[in-house]
Amino acid sequence: MQTVPVVEVSNISKHFGEGSARVDALRDVTLDVYAGTVIGLRGPSGSGKSTLLNVIGCILEPNSGQLTLNGEKVYNGRWLRQDLRRLRLEKIGFIFQSHNLLPFLNAWENVAIAHILAGASRAKAKTRAVELLTYLQVERRMDAMPSQLSGGEAQRVAIARALANDPRIILADEPTAALDSQRAGIVIDMLRKVAVEHQAAVIVVTHDQKIYDRFDTIYSLRDGALESDVSKAA
Repeated sequence: MQTVPVVEVSNISKHFGEGSARVDALRDVTLDVYAGTVIGLRGPSGSGKSTLLNVIGCILEPNSGQLTLNGEKVYNGRWLRQDLRRLRLEKIGFIFQSHNLLPFLNAWENVAIAHILAGASRAKAKTRAVELLTYLQVERRMDAMPSQLSGGEAQRVAIARALANDPRIILADEPTAALDSQRAGIVIDMLRKVAVEHQAAVIVVTHDQKIYDRFDTIYSLRDGALESDVSKAA
């Protein structure tokens, strides 16, 4: 059994505004996520789900607490790294509700661009892109433009892009919201495959009840706090 989490969130708080206008988006949130697991974050709109994802993704700075990613403490009352862009490239893959593929690049180029931004040559980046698209069973569409892909195919390409730099942490914000039940299940099954085979920690923000049974654990957020009734998937 693993004893060291890939993601360690400790007493993280985040507020917006001051005085009477202050809104506490996160309140002393503590959460550990281990390699090989897929967890869900659910809760009503405004409960803090996306805020927590953005803090873990080092996009949004919290007001207090500690954040450790893959063994490196990256926040302790302040950011401990100056180059957060490099940190995100090295450690984190992002997947969004809208696949956010660049419309002027084909599928393999959309995956390769992430590897190129991390310093890889175009040739190496293409090899990596083809490898990932094959891994996610969408290689036959590698030359297709985003407008030519189905919703499920586009999300697989987006997952491949998130994996380009072999991150240990995958953050997905409503990745199945635009998909039907069958395609939604396929996408979550792909994320589980990634979690297990790449020993990654996968965190999914979702309202999508049809995929709840595919998570190892589902955490509920309400008014910025994690509720105690953590659910284990069947």
